[in-house]
Amino acid sequence: MNSYETVFILTPVLSEEQTKEAVQKFESQISSLGGKIKHSESWGLRKLAYPIQKKSTGFYFLTEFEAPGEAIAELELMFKRDERVMRFLSVRMDKHHLEYAEKRRVRIGAKSKAPAEA
Repeated sequence: MNSYETVFILTPVLSEEQTKEAVQKFESQISSLGGKIKHSESWGLRKLAYPIQKKSTGFYFLTEFEAPGEAIAELELMFKRDERVMRFLSVRMDKHHLEYAEKRRVRIGAKSKAPAEA
C-alpha cells in the first residue's frame, strides 16, 4: 500500500451539508477500494488563483490516505465524473513528504488547541 495525498476543490454554490456529503462520498470510495484514511481536513472557502468554470472561489479539502496503486485511477475517474469537483490533484507521498505531513499535523493540532486552553 502506498501513501497518497489528494487536494480537491468543490464548487462554491454547494451548501455546507452538500459539501460534507461529497467529502464523505469520496472518503467512502477510498475505503471501498481497499484504502484507509489517515487524515482529512477542510481548508474552507478560498479565492482561486484564476477563474474556473466562471467561479472565483471554491471549497478546498485535503485527504491523506493509504491505498493500493489501482485505487488512484478509480478515485480520479470518480472526481472527473462528479460535477461538484472543479479541480483535484493526487500525489504519492515519499518518506520526506510523510515526515513533513506528520509535523504539519502536529503543528496544526497545537494551534487549534492553543485558543481553547487560553
